[in-house]
Amino acid sequence: MQPDGEQQRERQRDTGAPWRKWYKTARWRGLRLQVFARDLFQCRLPGCGRIEGNTARLVCDHIKPHRGNERLFWDTANLQTLCKTCHDSVKQAEEQASLHQRGVWD
Repeated sequence: MQPDGEQQRERQRDTGAPWRKWYKTARWRGLRLQVFARDLFQCRLPGCGRIEGNTARLVCDHIKPHRGNERLFWDTANLQTLCKTCHDSVKQAEEQASLHQRGVWD
């Protein structure tokens, strides 16, 4: 169970980005598993290649950030399997580093 402050922060994020609700749908859960199976439960980040049978330790990652673009969000060609470690470190660092180029998350 999440602490109250964390629950409130997540509700605020959901309100500010209505597309976040897509992650909570059965359609997304099914697509996520489909991508994991397609990628043989293996992290696609070059240099990693970790195979992980526990899907809680995998992330279905958008190669090109969708930023609310529904077509990009559901496009299987724009999805890849990453282990949680690579997603939460390498991938997030890349996205944060590119913020200065875009100026905003739009």
